Amino acid sequence: MNTRKIGAITVGAATLIVVAFTIYKVIVGKDVGFNEIITIATLLMMFFPMITWGSKADKDGIFEDDELGKKITERSSKISYFLLLFFILGALVADEIVNETMNIFLLGVLGLAMITLPIVEFLVSKKYR
Repeated sequence: MNTRKIGAITVGAATLIVVAFTIYKVIVGKDVGFNEIITIATLLMMFFPMITWGSKADKDGIFEDDELGKKITERSSKISYFLLLFFILGALVADEIVNETMNIFLLGVLGLAMITLPIVEFLVSKKYR
C-alpha cells in the first residue's frame, strides 16, 4: 500500500470521527458551530485530492499537472463556481423562508459571486491580447 492510500485512509477515518462526534453533539443538544464545520470541511478538502490525483512516485492514477489533469481541473472549477452560486442562492432563499428577513451580507456575497467569473475572464483575456 502506497503512502497516498495510507494518507487517504487516515484522513477519511479522522473525518468519520469528527462527523460522528458532531452527530453526538447534535443528539445530546449541544451547539454545533464554526469549529465542527470548518474541521469537517478541512478534512474533506484534504481527503478528496488524495483519492483523486495519483502520485508520480508510485506512478498511479491521473496526475494533476498533465494534460488530462489540467482539463479536469478547469472543467471542475467552472462547475464548482456555478454550484456555489446555486448554494448561495439557496441559502438566501432558505434564510428568507425561515427568518423572514433578507440577509444583506449573503445578498452581497451572491452579487459578488455573480460578477466574479466575468471579471476574471476579462482579466485573463487581457493577458492574451
